Amino acid sequence: MAAGMYLEHYLDSIENLPFELQRNFNLMRDLDQRTEDLKGQIDSLAKEYTANARTLSSEQKLSILRQIQQSYSKCKEFGDDKVQLAMQTYEMVDKHIRRLDTDLARFEADLKEKQIESTDYDSTSSKGKKADTRQKEKKTAKTRSKVKSSDEDGSPKSAQKKVKLLQPGEFNSPSSNFGNVHPSDVLDMPVDPNEPTYCLCHQVSYGEMIGCDNTDCSIEWFHFACVGLTTKPRGKWYCPRCSQDRKRK
Repeated sequence: MAAGMYLEHYLDSIENLPFELQRNFNLMRDLDQRTEDLKGQIDSLAKEYTANARTLSSEQKLSILRQIQQSYSKCKEFGDDKVQLAMQTYEMVDKHIRRLDTDLARFEADLKEKQIESTDYDSTSSKGKKADTRQKEKKTAKTRSKVKSSDEDGSPKSAQKKVKLLQPGEFNSPSSNFGNVHPSDVLDMPVDPNEPTYCLCHQVSYGEMIGCDNTDCSIEWFHFACVGLTTKPRGKWYCPRCSQDRKRK
């Protein structure tokens, strides 16, 4: 239940509370007034009795004493009624206080439950994303391992790539090769968003590619056109970045 619903229900429950309290207070005030009136009568009877005690007969004295006793009994009844009204008023207010405490406890429990559900959902989503990331990394590692092993074997299959191969006669110069291969052949073909990227151009694997012989190379595989190659060089080959690093050392 939303916070607005809790508040609305509670306000509805205490809508008549001020009128009920006012009624009880008026009744207690009326009982106080009646008690004061009886006390005045008791004082008058007591004064009459003490002033005329010598002249009053026994029956008159008993009559005055009975009136005083009845007045005191009435005062006691009014006092008891007033106590009952006070207790009723207290219970009336305390009932609403207890309901407010109960609603607050339920509201806090609802909030905690929603926070737990939100945390569980975030945790599950995070675990799913991590699992997808690990699967992509494994797939990338397997792809690189297969491509590199086929290139090192020197078999005829090493010239076969995922996309069409470019024959040596199609290369006129590094700049023209890059222009022919990258924009037309790469951008027109469908690309898997999960497929890993290579080379200085950060594109997917296509055409002929060569692997850097530096085992610590961060890129590892390069397109022939991007590094200015038309044929596979003899011996070890290092990419431009690794070559610069080796010269500095």
